[in-house]
Amino acid sequence: MEKKEKDSFRSKLSKRIIRTPSPAAKKAFFYIQETGILKTEDAGASHREDIESFLIAAVVSGSGTLNVDGDNHTLSAGDCFFIDCRVPHTFSSSESDPWELVWTNFNGATSEQYYEYFLSQNRNVFHPVYFDRIVSAMNELINVSEKKSPDSEILASKLIVELLTLALTVNISGEQYDSALKQKLAAVNSYIEEHFNEDLSLEQLSSRFYISKFYLTREYKKIYGNTIFQHIITARINYGKQLLRFSDKSVEEIAHLCGFNDQSYFARQFKKAENLTCFAYRKKWRD
Repeated sequence: MEKKEKDSFRSKLSKRIIRTPSPAAKKAFFYIQETGILKTEDAGASHREDIESFLIAAVVSGSGTLNVDGDNHTLSAGDCFFIDCRVPHTFSSSESDPWELVWTNFNGATSEQYYEYFLSQNRNVFHPVYFDRIVSAMNELINVSEKKSPDSEILASKLIVELLTLALTVNISGEQYDSALKQKLAAVNSYIEEHFNEDLSLEQLSSRFYISKFYLTREYKKIYGNTIFQHIITARINYGKQLLRFSDKSVEEIAHLCGFNDQSYFARQFKKAENLTCFAYRKKWRD
């Protein structure tokens, strides 16, 4: 690991809390490694890599830059960033407008999976409309970490999940999307929910809602996190689960009622989703 820091990053104005997770927390929870507030009085830079940690930070005031694996970003008040600290990264405060950051280094549970999903939807730097909620959650993390109460690790894990949720929903909140587009995509989503067992196609949806196939595909996935095809399959599987539990219909009948023309294809998709065959699911979940 390479690490370079100027003295200003250890300023008396800053607060840094370092924690070591218990074995139980390391096994089951999201856990804090470091958290705190960074206030600089002049320019300062920090370079790190090969650290088994994830970092979420919010720029409360001032400005600076972030470089993640060669990708440069300019940051100012209201910006946040989410990075994998194993990747080479450098963040630098502006000399003329030194910044204040509130930040949290964490790991554990499904941190890596959250991060991979985040990057599939966003870039490392984002500008949330609910910035104050992110700062508030990190301030709560600082308070929880300082108190060292018996349940502090559980509370910290809960707050990290809140932070991750705020980061992951950046594309479906506030000003990130035009309201007319959101309404149209919501209408597409509702139509799929109501007609999932019909012979739906991207061409049909594109024509019905007057939106290009490419744009519909891209924006739908940004908003809902799944492709339209995945949503249709999921809706059909959900209905299939109801019929398996609460009816005596055969798997062939259920496949047809769910919108599948091929029973074996339904069976494969069901097994892929549930890791159980239709018959095993019915046996386990029947009242």
